[in-house]
Amino acid sequence: MLRLYIGLAVCYAPWWPAAWDKNPLFLEFPWLGNIATFGAVRGLVSGLGLLNLWIAFQDAIRHRDG
Repeated sequence: MLRLYIGLAVCYAPWWPAAWDKNPLFLEFPWLGNIATFGAVRGLVSGLGLLNLWIAFQDAIRHRDG
């Protein structure tokens, strides 16, 4: 269940302005904030969230069958 929540959060966070655009880490390090604004970086982070969701579903199916 934890992997599912983390996957959803990581998948959604790059597209949520309160979590991504106003992130204190990105405000502290402007060079990192500039990199984080690229669409490819947002897509990569969302892709990692989707991968985490896939792993969570695979674990749930394996746990149910096993």
